[in-house]
Amino acid sequence: MATVSPNSVTSLKFQIIEADITPPKGIYSRNWGAAKFDVASGVHKPLFLSCLVTQSDDGTLGAIIAADLGWWKNNDDERNLRTAIIKACGLKEEQLLFCLSHTHAGPSICSNDKDQNGGEHIIPYLEFLKKTAIESINKAKGNLVDGFLSWEHGCCDLATKRDLNFGGEYLIGYDPSANADQTLLVGRLSNTDGELKAIICNYACHPTTFAHENTLISPDYVGAMRELIAEKLNVPTVFLQGASGDLAPQKQYVKEPEVVDANGRKLGYAILATLENTSPVGKKWTFDHALQSGAPLAIYAEKEIVPSQVFRQIKFEVSIPYKQLDSIEKIEQEFNACEDRVMKDRLWRKLNTRKSIGNQTHAVLPVWIWQFGDAFVVAQANEVYAIGQELIRAHFKDRSIAFINIANGYLGYLPPQDLYGKDIYAVWQTPFEKGGLELLIAEIIAKIEQLTTTS
Repeated sequence: MATVSPNSVTSLKFQIIEADITPPKGIYSRNWGAAKFDVASGVHKPLFLSCLVTQSDDGTLGAIIAADLGWWKNNDDERNLRTAIIKACGLKEEQLLFCLSHTHAGPSICSNDKDQNGGEHIIPYLEFLKKTAIESINKAKGNLVDGFLSWEHGCCDLATKRDLNFGGEYLIGYDPSANADQTLLVGRLSNTDGELKAIICNYACHPTTFAHENTLISPDYVGAMRELIAEKLNVPTVFLQGASGDLAPQKQYVKEPEVVDANGRKLGYAILATLENTSPVGKKWTFDHALQSGAPLAIYAEKEIVPSQVFRQIKFEVSIPYKQLDSIEKIEQEFNACEDRVMKDRLWRKLNTRKSIGNQTHAVLPVWIWQFGDAFVVAQANEVYAIGQELIRAHFKDRSIAFINIANGYLGYLPPQDLYGKDIYAVWQTPFEKGGLELLIAEIIAKIEQLTTTS
């Protein structure tokens, strides 16, 4: 008789707190070089901060902040925010993941934009984010409930490949000739009675439905997905952006809210489909016996499993080389001389990235791995291409792997080495030298193997 993995479900305490983080009217919110506005005209759907706190039976805490925000242009802003949260909440560095959904219709969270139109709201907004995160974590810590975390695998065809070779020129848009990673990982947080209390959605797809013509603050497709899950299941959703460096919706770059909401509902219904016909908490559909009939049948049945109590967290660093980059002075000269609005915006981003790098020749990329039983949450700060999560999941076929982009910082893209030498946006935008993604993947696989060996 086949055995059942004892680690398919993790026993823990947990709590989720949601907070509205919609920015104030008039804040600088220009995220597209082609945009002709600096300040949003209204709000499509509110932005939310979802706080998930978990605690193992031995008292180990973990806090995940998932915010409907874009990306960090200035890593000092992110570092100052996270450091303050860690200190105020009594956490260690490996115990906090501050994850961004990567919406492209949110406010600027870069203090260097303070002199832009509406930029005076940015620093107060960053203070508001810090206060909200601290209050949410502390409130969750004080209201933990006993329960279980389990994982379900599904798929969703919202994501498509977006490096389009159009007549020899690479554009960022739907490529119908390539197959995208459509993996959907759904975490179920249930109480001891088996009642569903919250959902974790780990999915890789750029939130770029709204684009340069849109003038509304929006969580993009995440908003409609969250609303659908709340309507159907009456539970909150923690959205964790996956390795979406080369993934985006087929229908994107629009100003019509109905297209954005349709994309969100597509993901929402995929989550609901994934949860249909799942095993009850504490049980697993597994092989039971062979039965001779007209054909030899494999009979499966629900079997009791013993929840794991394993919850471990590690942080490690991976060193990868930078490209030979232009000096800060040269980029500043180009920026000051530029009169084209689109190119000036591109140079401004390049300048902020270059200042973050300073005189370093190698990047030290921090990576966080949290182990929940036989499942692993891998979090890092950059825009990893989908092949990253695909290779890690292929290596650990019997494990659930949640991969997170833009967690605890941001610097640039990590495309695979075979794309270097091609005129692709992610390749010329990234400050990282060829081979960086492959180094990162190898180190992550090695660390997970160590953790599985010592479990």
